[in-house]
Amino acid sequence: MSYYSPSIEKLIESFEKLPSIGHKTAVRLAFHMLDLNEEDTQEFINSIVNAKNNLKYCSNCYNISDTNPCPICSSSKRDNSVICVVEDVRDIMAMERTHEFKGVYHVLHGTISPMNGIGPEDIKIKELLNRIENGDIKEIIIATNPRVEGEATAIYLSKIIKPLGIKVTRIAHGIPVGGDLEYTDEVTLSKALEGRREL
Repeated sequence: MSYYSPSIEKLIESFEKLPSIGHKTAVRLAFHMLDLNEEDTQEFINSIVNAKNNLKYCSNCYNISDTNPCPICSSSKRDNSVICVVEDVRDIMAMERTHEFKGVYHVLHGTISPMNGIGPEDIKIKELLNRIENGDIKEIIIATNPRVEGEATAIYLSKIIKPLGIKVTRIAHGIPVGGDLEYTDEVTLSKALEGRREL
């Protein structure tokens, strides 16, 4: 039996549908929304509606943007000959925070996962190959996550891109800065050894 009115219960249920939001957090968010004044409530609603209506996929890299092409693809300061392949739009944000990468991106929108019925044709691999065919690409950097699906996707991409005469690299995975070897698992340590470089 619910102690809340049907309207509050519905609001709580809506927040519970969001990823990583449990019941207690959903209750807190619901009551926070109820405490907002009319102007802040409307601003919150408008921001969701505007994002849903205005955001679109870049027809080049499949990033989410207000413009097509996206600001990264349309920037004259980016090196279009180097493409960093990522699983998700959020991975672009992570890479951009480093201020190190000056190339462009390609978002796969997933990984190959036979267990979940996701094959190469279900993600943006064909679109990546089209970019490679139609552009002067020198290097593909594969930055999929170091999970089984990410590794499988990286191996698959390497096998189909290398024969095209393009350099294929994989970002190194290993011990985080500030981490201790004694607390690091074997897979992470082996990846750290594989990704070692000369000093």
